[in-house]
Amino acid sequence: MRKFLSITAVLVIVGCLLFIMFRYFFVFGEGVKAGELNYVVKKGFIFKTYEGKLIQNGLRSKAPNTVQSYEFEFSVSNEAVAQKLMLNSGRAVELHYKEYLGAIPWRGYSKFVVDSIVAFSEPGK
Repeated sequence: MRKFLSITAVLVIVGCLLFIMFRYFFVFGEGVKAGELNYVVKKGFIFKTYEGKLIQNGLRSKAPNTVQSYEFEFSVSNEAVAQKLMLNSGRAVELHYKEYLGAIPWRGYSKFVVDSIVAFSEPGK
């Protein structure tokens, strides 16, 4: 009976660790988003993280003949990338990001984490 409980405890612990690794550290997807950088701020009570918002324009909306605005909220993992984004607020940017299945406090509030800047350009160009 003691051996059964030991094996069960080890299997439960390993299962929990695998779940945590898959949920919070497995990169679910990668991509590039383009739009006008609205803001990047450093915030948080205990874990200070960089959070930002990118405004994307689109032509699809529920009402006819209107333009729909899409907001892409993200966290930034690299301080140098965050500083560069802070200095270029309002410009059109292309950002490379990684998507996780869940957010963890020291990485940011969003499950989308920007890790690099692909390109900058002036708005409307």
